[in-house]
Amino acid sequence: MLSYITWTASPEIVSIGPIQLRWYGLMFALGFMLGFYMVRKMFLAEKAPEAWLDYLFYFLIGGTILGARLGHVLFYQWDYYSANPGDIIKIWEGGLASHGGVIGVVTALWLFSKFVSKKSFFWVSDKVAAPIALVGAMIRFGNLMNSEIVGIPSDKPWAFKFVNAARASLGEVPRHPVQLYEMLSYLSIFVVLLWLYWKRDAWKKPGFLTGLWFIGIFGFRFIWEYFKSDQGGFGEALTTGQWLSVPCVLLGLGMVIYSQRAKTV
Repeated sequence: MLSYITWTASPEIVSIGPIQLRWYGLMFALGFMLGFYMVRKMFLAEKAPEAWLDYLFYFLIGGTILGARLGHVLFYQWDYYSANPGDIIKIWEGGLASHGGVIGVVTALWLFSKFVSKKSFFWVSDKVAAPIALVGAMIRFGNLMNSEIVGIPSDKPWAFKFVNAARASLGEVPRHPVQLYEMLSYLSIFVVLLWLYWKRDAWKKPGFLTGLWFIGIFGFRFIWEYFKSDQGGFGEALTTGQWLSVPCVLLGLGMVIYSQRAKTV
């Protein structure tokens, strides 16, 4: 007899009339709050102006949400949204893509570096690398509570039967809990990057932590795509997520190589 975990979690924590507190939103907000605290400690350690933190926070929030939404529209459901452009702004209905979010974050960090800190891009990106990995892990926990981004069918004892999946067919059989796989992967990256920053002074090699972030996050993303159910988008030999992850891993490798040749801070 097959064994599995029946997953009946509700995406809502509490509901008061039309107001709902959902796990996904809580994890997203909590991740940014914890990230803000960690980056603040880094700024204080380097005696950087605290006033920059507010600008960085707003840049990142805006870049993440706009980038993730547009990434989902362009990479995964362009056929639908090109025919229904008014639905693009309906972000509350779901639909955020991590690759688009990364593009938004990179753009936000570049703008921050150019117009606020006047320092190099890697000066700030190496600081937010670990916190962003933590945010990614917490968002995947939110995906788990939403019973979304589910895996392919599995007969493993840790497989989840997602009773509340949006599509009824996805909840008919046990599946790989890829949200957990990704969450644990991103948490491990967070721990390693934070350790390297504080215990090995890795921030003194501009681009090293940022490069490791790209390699780790998108390397794992490439692997776990093999265990995901179809998410839409393009791609046959590889999934959309894998095609988008390959250049990110290569970019990360380039950053790590650059960091070994760059002038130590």
